[in-house]
Amino acid sequence: MAFENLVAGAICGFAKLLTGVRAVWRGSKPEERQRVYFANHRSHGDFVLIWASLPPPLRRITRPVAGADYWLATPLQRYIGANVFRGVLIDRATKASKGTNPLAQMCGALAQGDSLIIFPEGTRNLEDGLLPFKSGIYHLAHAHPEVEYIPVWIENVGRVMPKGAIVPVPLLCTLTFGAPVQIVSGEDKQAFLNRAREALSALAPAEE
Repeated sequence: MAFENLVAGAICGFAKLLTGVRAVWRGSKPEERQRVYFANHRSHGDFVLIWASLPPPLRRITRPVAGADYWLATPLQRYIGANVFRGVLIDRATKASKGTNPLAQMCGALAQGDSLIIFPEGTRNLEDGLLPFKSGIYHLAHAHPEVEYIPVWIENVGRVMPKGAIVPVPLLCTLTFGAPVQIVSGEDKQAFLNRAREALSALAPAEE
């Protein structure tokens, strides 16, 4: 674990140096509570920025949910994804079964006391605003209503390294952590998805 901690520190340091990322907590605080951080999705590096922005005690108990096809592609990616980030790696190419059901994997991580980082849009969105949320966050909240669901708006990451760029653009990246969203007893799926999406969208700056 000592070596993995060194690698984690190096990755966090590089991410902060590259993007100048800063965390703004609005409506919540960086506390040692079990949480699901849900964010807008612009790049493969999104969860790294969220993870790097958390204080070390929170980072150690927070696991990103990410695609196995990407993080298992090479031995290095496999080591970082599984051992450093301790990612919940989802097989997006295979039809869900008892052993590969994404919801079961995420619930398993929460049952162990870990927190999660998820992207409810389900895919990277290179346009302004948000895509409709997939139903996974609703099913997760329905199964684990005791967990805090914290919206996180990622600003400028798409401009720091725009598509086709070789050299990063020197812009500051800001992560805004909002107030917890909790599922209400009897709340239906679409109502919760709309409310969670609105909570995340409300964190976007006016020019977004």
